[in-house]
Amino acid sequence: MNAPSQYPDKISVIIPVCNVEPYIRKCLDSVAGQTYANLEILLINDGSTDNSGKICDEYAGRDGRFRVFHQNNRGVGVARNIGLENMTGKYTGFVDPDDWIEPDMYETLYGALKSENVPISISGYFKDTCSESLPAANRERIPAGAIPTRDMLLYPLKRDYYMGFCGYMWNKLFDAAIFLNNGLRFDVNLNYGEDVLLYTQAVLTGKCTGAYVDRPLYHYYQRDGSIARSKSIDLKTGILTVYKKVEELLNENGYPDISRWARGFYCHHASVIAEIAIETLRQMQGKIEEHLEDYKETNREFPKKFERMHGLLNG
Repeated sequence: MNAPSQYPDKISVIIPVCNVEPYIRKCLDSVAGQTYANLEILLINDGSTDNSGKICDEYAGRDGRFRVFHQNNRGVGVARNIGLENMTGKYTGFVDPDDWIEPDMYETLYGALKSENVPISISGYFKDTCSESLPAANRERIPAGAIPTRDMLLYPLKRDYYMGFCGYMWNKLFDAAIFLNNGLRFDVNLNYGEDVLLYTQAVLTGKCTGAYVDRPLYHYYQRDGSIARSKSIDLKTGILTVYKKVEELLNENGYPDISRWARGFYCHHASVIAEIAIETLRQMQGKIEEHLEDYKETNREFPKKFERMHGLLNG
């Protein structure tokens, strides 16, 4: 391992942890094995009921760069905020506990950030499943050099053109002062898309420029059971709030032309929720039809109930 003295600026890596026992060791090994050794790795155990918390303590017991915080389950936003409030590094990055990173991710992002003299650097990433690992490819090339603030806001919203950029926090390295000097935190009332909102707030508040590394360095593991793949309408609707807030922020800060892309994303996510609702409706129609005759027999004296049922079956 390279000595921390070779890298004078400490990087704080924030990892929220909750019931990820099958994945957490691969994640932590990938962070601990970074070629950029001057790390502070903050693990926030968010009320895990499996052995995730014990594994966090195990890593802290053998590597002093790990710091573990245990709390009752309060959500990923609260967990990440605890990391932001306790970090001591000059720069900060985020890793999800079921993902992992390439060995030189932080060395590469740090080098890009320093060479362009910008407060945020971004890398490409892989989309991983249990059977394959595919790089998220950009349809349009991101020019070399410092990325202006306007494009830092636009690229994540033009996702089909810049898939390898995205508005998530995990494929990026930030100057920690963006959060510390401006009191920026994750919105704990959101359970999906909260990172997209904080990224937008960070870029706008700091009028941030950036640097892009056109190479996948982060492995985004798309596992069953994640919120992104959930079919729960309750979980998914929070993303609509996110893009309404992003639209408002862009309008308020002089980017009304970019806000149309936020409205487009709002429309996209509304359509995804509609598809889930339609699928649920079709499933319930089948269940209704299983016992429709019994329903009719037991509700003959209530014609308005027939009207309601007829509307549901023909919706």
